[in-house]
Amino acid sequence: MEQKKILITDDEKDIRNMVKVMLDKEGFLTVTAHNGRDAIEKIKEDTGFHLIIMDIIMPEMDGIQTVEEIRKITDCPVLFLTAKSADEDKINAYGSGGDDYLVKPFSRVELILRVKALLKRYSKEEKNISGISLNVSRRILEKNGQRVQLTEKEFDLLNYLYQNKGVTFSSEELYEQIWKEEVLPSSTNTVMVHILKIRKKLEEDYTHPKYIQTVWGKGYCYVEPEV
Repeated sequence: MEQKKILITDDEKDIRNMVKVMLDKEGFLTVTAHNGRDAIEKIKEDTGFHLIIMDIIMPEMDGIQTVEEIRKITDCPVLFLTAKSADEDKINAYGSGGDDYLVKPFSRVELILRVKALLKRYSKEEKNISGISLNVSRRILEKNGQRVQLTEKEFDLLNYLYQNKGVTFSSEELYEQIWKEEVLPSSTNTVMVHILKIRKKLEEDYTHPKYIQTVWGKGYCYVEPEV
């Protein structure tokens, strides 16, 4: 089983070390950062973190600002550790891209439970498509570690085909499933345009697609490429 890597960010050395010891004992691989800028640099150097633990109250760049910048790099889940417990603080934390919120002081058991729950949640929601990561909950597609920007309908279309890989759907069937509207003469063209856009973002050579293939006279089908 892959060892989960966690980045711990807190400007207080004692807290960093305490959290590190707790997680190390559970078998996690931990890396520490002493402030927000240090955390951003470590993430730029290594995008393989499975979880980020982030303090909110830090000098220069607080945890909220840090996570807003981190979200430009990675969609790794974030657990905030903070002494701030007001509803407004929680709203700001989640709004910045955080996934969970733990108020100091906290127990070892509570921390470990939160960490394991987040890791379990997001590992279940990620699907590997031959080196491509599809995160259904966050509606994110990553290819070779880089985020691929998809529109809402593009993501829904790709996900539907993937969930039903090997099954061929006509353009009309896809339109009804994704757009939830009555099929019109223009619907086939709408689906075709969206398929083309997905291929341009997903495929190495969109003119010879490996993933979303055209079944002539029938429609489209997601195929798992041979390695």
